[in-house]
Amino acid sequence: MSNHNSAKYAFFYMLSLVALVFVALSTGMIVFQVINKYIVDIIQQYSGEYSPEVMKFAISAIIVATPIYFITTRYIYKSLYKGELNKDAGVRRWLGYLILLVTIIVMIGWLIAIINNLLDGELTSKFILKALTAIVISGAIFSFYFYDMRREKVQEYKDNILKTYFYGSLIIIIAVFVTSLFIVESPAEARNRKTDQQVINDFHNIDGFVYSYYKEYEKMPTSLNVLQDEYKYLYNEDIEHPISGQEYEYNILGEKEYELCADFLTSSKEVASRNSNITDPSIWDHEVGYKCISKKVTDNPKTLERELFYE
Repeated sequence: MSNHNSAKYAFFYMLSLVALVFVALSTGMIVFQVINKYIVDIIQQYSGEYSPEVMKFAISAIIVATPIYFITTRYIYKSLYKGELNKDAGVRRWLGYLILLVTIIVMIGWLIAIINNLLDGELTSKFILKALTAIVISGAIFSFYFYDMRREKVQEYKDNILKTYFYGSLIIIIAVFVTSLFIVESPAEARNRKTDQQVINDFHNIDGFVYSYYKEYEKMPTSLNVLQDEYKYLYNEDIEHPISGQEYEYNILGEKEYELCADFLTSSKEVASRNSNITDPSIWDHEVGYKCISKKVTDNPKTLERELFYE
């Protein structure tokens, strides 16, 4: 094999290795997130919580890396079959064993993290499922490449064991990917959730200014424009819906009570359910549609902090 071919196959082996790392890790991450979502721990630990961000990254990685891995791997084994790449070539031996080494390192790292979570109080059921996932993924990769490096017949030989590994792993990856689609929110849902979160952030901001106004004047502001006149840091975009641009409705309900109204694209309960045990204290309960949320001046976190401090 010429030096030119050595460089070419070194490129394909390295590319397949990088893609393999992404495929293996993203597959494991998706399975881990499924476990986190459906086995909820009462003691909410960061490492054991379902994370939509991690799930989305894993889906993105598996979409990009899977075709690259299988295309490059097919090219390598097609070259071996035709005799264009010798089974005893140095590039195949060195990089084949490099893949085995990386696989072992990844498995060790996974198991260390999983055992550490168990020792930190994670549920035993989660530990068992995650450990099995790590062992199965790493074991499948290691056994595949170990068998490949040890086999004698390569050229013009159709190996059914390699074919079983190839199509079996592809089916598993596709199954994991499809499962993730039933769990993760769609791009439209994510955008709607972020829009509603921006509305809630605006409400939270307005609530702080209402609190300050009441404490200073001992009465409720008559409108949001009054708040703007009083506080220069309350901008137009803070009192307008991020999509429609319409000003939020503000109504006084009592001496210390008021409500803010806006169009919501999601339900806060559905968002909390979709995100499993992830909670956000800044979210105010709301349903889909034009909804009003009532608040009291004493509900302001600053007020509660002062009351607790002076008790």
